[in-house]
Amino acid sequence: MNPSAPDWHAAARALRIDGHAFIAGARVAAHDGASFDCRSPIDGRSLAQVARCGAADIDAAVASARRAFDDGRWSHRPPAARKKTLLRFAEAILAAKDELALLETLDMGKPIQQSLAVDVASTARCIAWYAEAADKLYDEIAPTPRSALALVTREAMGVIGAVVPWNYPMIMAAWKLGPALAAGNSVVLKPSEKSPLTALRLAEIAVASGLPEGVFNVIPGFGDEAGEALALHMDVDAIGFTGSTRVGRKMLEYAGRSNLKRVYNELGGKSAFVVFPDFRDIARAAQTVAASMFFNQGESCNAPSRVFVHRKVADEFLAVVAQEAPKYAPGDPLSGHAETGAIVDETQLRTVLGYVDAGHAEGATLRAGGRQVRAETGGFFVEPTVFEGVTNGMRIAREEIFGPVMSVITFETEDEAIAMANDSSYGLQASVWSHDINRAHRVARALKAGTVHVNQYDEDDITVPFGGVKQSGNGRDKSLHAFDKYTELKTTWIRIDAE
Repeated sequence: MNPSAPDWHAAARALRIDGHAFIAGARVAAHDGASFDCRSPIDGRSLAQVARCGAADIDAAVASARRAFDDGRWSHRPPAARKKTLLRFAEAILAAKDELALLETLDMGKPIQQSLAVDVASTARCIAWYAEAADKLYDEIAPTPRSALALVTREAMGVIGAVVPWNYPMIMAAWKLGPALAAGNSVVLKPSEKSPLTALRLAEIAVASGLPEGVFNVIPGFGDEAGEALALHMDVDAIGFTGSTRVGRKMLEYAGRSNLKRVYNELGGKSAFVVFPDFRDIARAAQTVAASMFFNQGESCNAPSRVFVHRKVADEFLAVVAQEAPKYAPGDPLSGHAETGAIVDETQLRTVLGYVDAGHAEGATLRAGGRQVRAETGGFFVEPTVFEGVTNGMRIAREEIFGPVMSVITFETEDEAIAMANDSSYGLQASVWSHDINRAHRVARALKAGTVHVNQYDEDDITVPFGGVKQSGNGRDKSLHAFDKYTELKTTWIRIDAE
């Protein structure tokens, strides 16, 4: 361990966490005084009492956001001015990197070095990137007859409700906040009750960086209370949601029951990782799938949990995967050197172990892992798990597990691989491994997924869109395309009379 690195255990003991909501630029208790105990999945310690917000708190936050939007304190600022404020916000996030990383690790269990290098860094880059884009978006003039001038302008929608999950709390929030704020909207953010702490701190940092009060509000609470109230609110213009397909369906229902607000869902995944025998480095493909699958404890919607391997190379591939899996054995997330950490809570732990049991019951063969470990710590840890002998109809191959469980399925022909990969209700990401350029193009085009990787997995950048097809959702986070979710197009038609 680097002797100059912080003592994260000592920092955790010294940390004082404010669990109040953030409305109109100030920390406030829930309207009825309710709260819930936020506990760390690392060892079960109580981190804070967090405001358990409900409909009255949502009303207050939405009213604050609407006032801020309507009076123009942010929405009427020139794009270049919004850019400067958001760039200060991004710089302040980096200045608070140790605190934010520690909150993220304590709250949802990921290793501290990943919270620093991935979560904090990606959050700051996202905010900065959309800040820079704010004054570089041009409107349009339509090619009308000479007797008219038709302007097509992109305008902020108003109040955006953002509902984000627990697995990447800061990053998912930034993917909503960046384009929504850069476009001039106000935002009410509802973080998961399993990981609300960094969202609350980000709001304070944003206001301290110059974001006007009321423009960014954070309402912690439970989905069937705060989340439902936000999605049903008649004065919310759009919902940006990332989470499960089950809740995504509810978001669409809430829109239909209220004001037909726009709903943009980024939902679950069961991503296919397809390895053909002509790929010349099977070991690299196996190492890549292990690193991608077990990163973040397997709690990633785009995790390559369905691995399709040609029968000719299956033994070689599985031998490497089985060798790699123990390298991702969970350790102490605050140690500074653990590769993976804790499952977010006991409920999710039981879900993951239940799928391990289902794999056994349906006849799959456990090649690696499959057990709860480190139970003596009071935390929730699961070994990286690999099943072979899986068929595409098994539950472990069809349902999103959201834990470190990989299913390996063999195939004989290209058509069979494509058919099995597409035989899923999800379509978030996929990967093709082949050194035959024709096959790589052919299969990439045939796979039904929002992103298809070729001879790599999960290489990524803020400049490219992220999202899925089928029951993996609609709309896209990241890239300039994200502005489409948080703006409306207005046509202004001007008649030009001839002299």
